[in-house]
Amino acid sequence: MSLLKLEHICYQYGRNARPVLNDLNYQFDSGNIYAIVGKSGAGKTTLLSILSSLASPTGGHIYLNDQDVSQIDKYRFRSRYVGVVFQNFNLLSHLTALENVVLSMNISGKHFDTPKKELALELLQKVSLSPDEANRRVLKLSGGQQQRVAIARALSYDPDIILADEPTGNLDEETQDEIIRIFRLLADEGKCVILVTHSPIVAQAADYVYELPRH
Repeated sequence: MSLLKLEHICYQYGRNARPVLNDLNYQFDSGNIYAIVGKSGAGKTTLLSILSSLASPTGGHIYLNDQDVSQIDKYRFRSRYVGVVFQNFNLLSHLTALENVVLSMNISGKHFDTPKKELALELLQKVSLSPDEANRRVLKLSGGQQQRVAIARALSYDPDIILADEPTGNLDEETQDEIIRIFRLLADEGKCVILVTHSPIVAQAADYVYELPRH
């Protein structure tokens, strides 16, 4: 049984519009990194939106542990099962790195046995941020550090699936390698990591590559 399975997924913006996605059949399992690649206009970001339930397919079905995702409350799905790392980070710039992660925990509504601040510090340390960096406002952090905060925030409620949109797009080579290392660590710990990317280096680091055809 696959953790996440797509069956005949289609998406189009209007009844007479050309399909952006057409008859996709993919599966995603725990413990692997998946790269979704394709030319501009192939629908990579649209697929990521569908995987995160920010958009609904116009055809086909998505299954999480064999349960149709359309039968799961969208808010619950996004706040429990899927963590999203956005291309532009989507962090609250007036808050510290630590506060961003704790806020995500609060929004999830999940119960935590350990104090949230303690857990958030552990997550930030896991993505190679020091306690000093954790307590800095996001605006005072570099792009690579903000990307690490975004990953820690996506992990804050311990989802099974991590989705990331161009996670290394604006980073230098050394920082890109570090972000790839973090995703590999997460996959080795049992997470299902799905990356949308233009980068051949990121794709090469994945266990599986799905290339979207352009219609």
